[in-house]
Amino acid sequence: MSPGIGLMKRRLEKEKDAIALAVSGIAKKYDVKPDEIKTLETKYHEDTGDWYVALGWDGKKAIVKMDSVLGTIIEIKEI
Repeated sequence: MSPGIGLMKRRLEKEKDAIALAVSGIAKKYDVKPDEIKTLETKYHEDTGDWYVALGWDGKKAIVKMDSVLGTIIEIKEI
């Protein structure tokens, strides 16, 4: 029997972990150097356990949604 989601240790516990994963995802998807990407805003949703990181580069912006328990990117939405 596996533990419930409340008992599992989160892989993205800190804001800096979420930012690192988001920057990596944007760099890979849009072929941008990580040092060219700026963090605009971060938010953690307590109820769902998701991180949201807004990033900007070369006049573009995107929001990266990540699952903190699985440590994976759920969605990248360019705005």
